[in-house]
Amino acid sequence: MKKNKKKRSNRIYISLIVAFLLIIMSVQLVNLYQKAEEYQKQEEALQEEVQEQEEKQQELEDYEAYTQTDEYVENAAKSKLGLAYDDEIIFKEK
Repeated sequence: MKKNKKKRSNRIYISLIVAFLLIIMSVQLVNLYQKAEEYQKQEEALQEEVQEQEEKQQELEDYEAYTQTDEYVENAAKSKLGLAYDDEIIFKEK
């Protein structure tokens, strides 16, 4: 009789320990899943930022190439310095 009670109580203790471990593992699994979602959102945001920066870099490279052209020099001379070709007529607003 005592052996059966002892075996039974040991089984109960082992069952409780296993249940406790399963609960802990479940909680940790949920936490890891939430962190994975957060990291996924962070990665997406960073990918968007990288894309924006690449577009901005391309715009700057295009502008740099434009500043090397004669068209840019002419436009700058006309707008900033008021210069014109000899055969051009300039109209100014009052």
